[in-house]
Amino acid sequence: MSNLDHGKFTRVTTLFHSLLGLDVFLLFFSGYAIMFNDELWWLMELMGGPNGVSAVHRITGVGLIALIVFWIVLQVISPTGRSNFGEIIPGKDDIDAFVQDVQFMLGRADERHPNARQFGGYKADEVPLLSYIGKGVVFIFSAELTLLAVSGLLIWSKTGVAALFQTKAAAAAFVTFHGLLGVIMLMGIMFHIFEHGFHPAFYPVETKAYIPRKLVPEYHADGEPETTGIERLTLSPSWGWASTLFGAATVVGIASVLMASILDEGYPVPRELTISGGPTNLLMTIGINVGILVLGVGLVLSMYGNVLRIRWERQLEQEGGSESGEVGAADD
Repeated sequence: MSNLDHGKFTRVTTLFHSLLGLDVFLLFFSGYAIMFNDELWWLMELMGGPNGVSAVHRITGVGLIALIVFWIVLQVISPTGRSNFGEIIPGKDDIDAFVQDVQFMLGRADERHPNARQFGGYKADEVPLLSYIGKGVVFIFSAELTLLAVSGLLIWSKTGVAALFQTKAAAAAFVTFHGLLGVIMLMGIMFHIFEHGFHPAFYPVETKAYIPRKLVPEYHADGEPETTGIERLTLSPSWGWASTLFGAATVVGIASVLMASILDEGYPVPRELTISGGPTNLLMTIGINVGILVLGVGLVLSMYGNVLRIRWERQLEQEGGSESGEVGAADD
């Protein structure tokens, strides 16, 4: 075990991450079955046809709103939530880290900023909870999820505030905004899956996102290393080919979804604004399905992360029971 294995999140945060991931995956599967119904006809049929996939999308949309509200309330009423919120607010160190990283990439700095060295040989308590990149991901995903929820409600609702915008132009604008924002977030999610599932130090899944920090010992049986211990890790034999294949699939999926969202007609881009229109060709169809495959792998990895958490909890319980039995025997 290395310091890289040490959990950084609470039990509530890890469970919330899993529930949010499941909800977002279902939103993507159902939303893109509607969006690319020609290319993903099999996915629409798997979800019960047009009526079934619409129901799944709306139910998971309500679930997303509930999760967002729950998280906001938790950040307000929980001391841990308030402190964690303070941790993700960008500060001067993050700006300095970004500037120094740019200089480092241009060869004008000898090393990266300490705030950007989560995997550079520093201990877990010597680097911040999130780098400026991690903070950016949190803020971008939060904004995208909120805007998707609001625009989805406006498209769905026919009463209240939405009634003020029930013109053809406004309806087309809301649909286009919702669909294109979904495309942007889909590309980010696919890259997020690749980044965290196929990082050589964590492959095939980053356990910190699933195992709470209270369940991970902050010590090492053979002594505390001077660094994170990353130099003691061994590279998995399957990482090379697996990361190459999945990286290629991620690029193909992102490019295909982006191109199809521009070329396909009706949704999310209105027919009047499309470049060509109509069903896409065979290569585009394959590419879109590859993108859905990437999402499927992400869902499987999320489930696997929770399986690891359950197995780890059971192992800790067994070890705790064994230690209690040994102590009792010694007392006798």
